[in-house]
Amino acid sequence: MRVALVHDWLNGMRGGEKVLEAVAEIFPDAEIFTLLCDPSRLSPELRKRKIHTSFVQRLPGRQRHYRLYLPLFPRAIERFDLRGFDLVISTSHAVAKGVIPPPGTPHLCYCFTPMRYAWFLPEDYFGRNPVKRVLLAPFLAYLRRWDRRSSERVSRFLAISRTVARRIERAYERPAEVLYPPVDDEFYSPGDNRGEYFLVVSALVPYKRVDLAIAAFNRLKLPLLIVGSGPEQERLARLAGDGVELLGWRSDAEIRRLYRGCRALVFPGIEDFGIVPLEAMACGRPVIGLGRGGLTETVIPPENSEGEKPTGLFFREQTPDALTEAVREFIARERQFDPRAARERAEAFGRNRFLASFREAVSDLV
Repeated sequence: MRVALVHDWLNGMRGGEKVLEAVAEIFPDAEIFTLLCDPSRLSPELRKRKIHTSFVQRLPGRQRHYRLYLPLFPRAIERFDLRGFDLVISTSHAVAKGVIPPPGTPHLCYCFTPMRYAWFLPEDYFGRNPVKRVLLAPFLAYLRRWDRRSSERVSRFLAISRTVARRIERAYERPAEVLYPPVDDEFYSPGDNRGEYFLVVSALVPYKRVDLAIAAFNRLKLPLLIVGSGPEQERLARLAGDGVELLGWRSDAEIRRLYRGCRALVFPGIEDFGIVPLEAMACGRPVIGLGRGGLTETVIPPENSEGEKPTGLFFREQTPDALTEAVREFIARERQFDPRAARERAEAFGRNRFLASFREAVSDLV
């Protein structure tokens, strides 16, 4: 059986790319189709695959400024020729699910979210400038129309969380079964080198709200390390005080070492699911995060533990004040967070569970 794996873009190994890597493990001969690709930023497992890119790959500045080509993405994804493939699997948070499968070919979409900037979080991506909002309104309306229409090309949706399943129902009027993404609980494991710093691991883009973490730790005068890269990097560097250090992109092995060494992972954004908190918990470390979105499905706070040991602590408002108070509360209650409880919680989202469930979903569809 010839299988086509379709992914939005491949310029790093974040949560979505790790899911693609797991799906590719099931189909060792599958070919990958993506808008653009930077092989140097991929894992060896993905790099060795046959990867097809779109015309976006040939546009100037595509690696750093590819988001500026967003108006071209629908056309680019629709131009892929998938004739001869027996199964199409898209892993999509933008336009990958809009690929056109051959007639009669089943298309399974593992959906990270419908396009956030078109449906749910436009201000987090484009700001609150009223002039910009007026200028963008027609384009975002077009994106929503295209996105809903192209969802009809999907035979079956799988959602990464209950949060995303509700979004799929709202945006596409389609049901979606929930299958939580995998955490690599063999690679991410506890260590003995805990330090005194707190940690953020994130793409440096507006909706991740890394600026909240910087503002809070500037006040707290506590050490904060930030791993990640993206268009917000220069602005965030200007905001950072003496105790905040931006480390840029780091390898998985380095990130594992930093997880093991931190007092807690800080997670200030609204996530569709959030694989980073599970990686931290797999390393035995607790999470301080915003109590909204997919994080509420993975982290167990003290008030909701119901006999289980807590694995993190939530703050309720997306403000520096709320995060500052949450960090202070965490410090006061730090001994309540057992590394073994965090590890056990992460194991419930392990890789083998995901692979077995995904194989079953494909078998049911085919």
